[in-house]
Amino acid sequence: MIVAVVVTYQPDAEALDRLLRALRHQVARVVVVDNGSSRGIDKILGQALLSDPWCELVRLPENLGIAAALNIGIERARKAGADFVMLSDQDSEPASDMVERLLEVATTKAKMGVDVAAVGPRYNDERNENPAVFVKVRGLLFTRQTCLDDDSVFEVDFLISSGSLIPLAALDAIGEMREDLFIDYVDIEWGLRAKRAGFQLFGVCCARMQHNIGDEPIHVLGRTIPCHSPLRHYYEFRNAARLYCEAGVAWNWKIAYGWRLLLKYVAYSLLAKPRHEHWWMMTLGIAHGLAGRMGRLDRR
Repeated sequence: MIVAVVVTYQPDAEALDRLLRALRHQVARVVVVDNGSSRGIDKILGQALLSDPWCELVRLPENLGIAAALNIGIERARKAGADFVMLSDQDSEPASDMVERLLEVATTKAKMGVDVAAVGPRYNDERNENPAVFVKVRGLLFTRQTCLDDDSVFEVDFLISSGSLIPLAALDAIGEMREDLFIDYVDIEWGLRAKRAGFQLFGVCCARMQHNIGDEPIHVLGRTIPCHSPLRHYYEFRNAARLYCEAGVAWNWKIAYGWRLLLKYVAYSLLAKPRHEHWWMMTLGIAHGLAGRMGRLDRR
C-alpha cells in the first residue's frame, strides 16, 4: 500500500487542490501534515475532504520544520499499514501516472537484489530555462544526468523530497529525516546517509512532476539558479556548513558540491535583492553551521 505524506505551510488553496486531485487515484490514502499555518487548513481542505477516510489531517501547533513534519506523516503512514510512502510538497503536481512509474522501477530494482532507498521523478520548473537533471558526484566532479528519453533511469546521490517514493523497510534501516536541519538539505542528508548504509537512489525519467523551486530564479553565466528568501538561504548555507563538519560525508562530495555553493554565495550576494540581507543571512548561516547552532532560527 502506498500512502502519500503532504506537508503544508500557509498553502495556496488552488495549488493544494490540484495536488490532492492528482494523487486521488494514485495512492491508497494521503496524510496532510500542516506545519502550524495561521490560515485555517480545515477551510482550505474543505469539509468534504476532511470527512473522507482517504485523507487524514494532522495539525501541528507550530512550524516544526519540514523534517519533523515528514517524520510525523511517515509514522502515521506506517500505522496505516503502508509499504511505501510518497513524500510531497504542497505546491507539486504529479503526472497522472507518476506513482505507477516510480513503483514499477522500485519493484524491478528490488527484484534484481538492489536495496532501494528511494525513487524520484524528473520535475519541471516552468520558470527555469534549464531542464531539471539528476545529479551524482563522480570523483571530484558534480555530474548532471539529463533525461534524453523516457527509458533512462539514473543512480543518483540524492533526490528532492517532493515526489520521492520510499519503501518503509528502507526508512526502518536508514532512519528518519534529520529534524535539527529544520528545512533545506533534509533530502540531501538523508540520501547521503542512505548511500553510506548501502542503499541506492534512482531518478526515473518517465515519471513526471510539475514543481517550482524557490522564488523567481536569477540568471548567472547563461544558467538559471533557483532563488529563495534570505531566511531560506540561511538554512541552506547553515545546513551545508554543518554537513561539511561531519566525518560521515565523503570528502570528494564536499569538494564537488563546494564549488556549487561558492557560485550560489557569490550570485545571491551580488544579484538577489536585497543583496545585503541575502549576504548577511548566508554568512550567519555558515557561522551557525560551523558552531553547531541548529534548529529553528527564531528560537535562538
